[in-house]
Amino acid sequence: MTDHGTPAVELRAATRTYGTGERAVTALDRVDARFEPGTFTAVMGPSGSGKSTLLHCAAGLDRLSGGEVVIDGVPVGNLSERALTRLRRSRVGFVFQAFNLVPALTAAQNVALPLRLAGRRPEPGAVTAMLAEVGLAGRERHRPSELSGGQQQRVAIARALVSRPAVLFADEPTGALDAASGAAVLRLLRAAVDHHRQTIVMVTHDPLAAATADRVLFLADGRVFDELPGGAGAERIALRIAHAQHTVVAR
Repeated sequence: MTDHGTPAVELRAATRTYGTGERAVTALDRVDARFEPGTFTAVMGPSGSGKSTLLHCAAGLDRLSGGEVVIDGVPVGNLSERALTRLRRSRVGFVFQAFNLVPALTAAQNVALPLRLAGRRPEPGAVTAMLAEVGLAGRERHRPSELSGGQQQRVAIARALVSRPAVLFADEPTGALDAASGAAVLRLLRAAVDHHRQTIVMVTHDPLAAATADRVLFLADGRVFDELPGGAGAERIALRIAHAQHTVVAR
């Protein structure tokens, strides 16, 4: 587990460039960021600001062009693909907007899947307990098609948390949900931080969602543009997003 003095994730001068020459696009431009254990960070910014690139690079799903990512004290830049895959399976959880559940598997089987892929057997009762924790007790045998969108996202959250990762990354986790289901998902994420000291990094376009976090990082043109405490409120967060958008347009 992450030590008190070790960030769950750290980006050091993180740079990601796509293409070469005149066609080169810098999605991340020397970003420095620390995500401490037991904290909930929302990442916001205009379209094309680098939010998803930051998330994918920080999770080890995409390689940096320059700089460094350190996950739970392990620099990932020099890891082989196999070693990086092992690190992701043991120390990283990921929740996607589109749920990404396996249709042929039950809820319980979907939750257990990351452990089985890592060659580990779930502890007796662990999967059932995790589904109960996200409000899905009794739904263990249901397949995704038998669950609502909000319930599917809760299965995805249970799947991401069952290994107790050092960090959980969430990419627009409420984007495909109605307001009530989205609020329920945010409460689950908040509870994971408050009760289990889980570290969460969430990309969102929704100021209300961002307001549930401990802090909000704003990106513009691939750089950290600003930072606010999550308790600043949705209206203030929305104003900062508007400022970021105006800055990008002005450039």
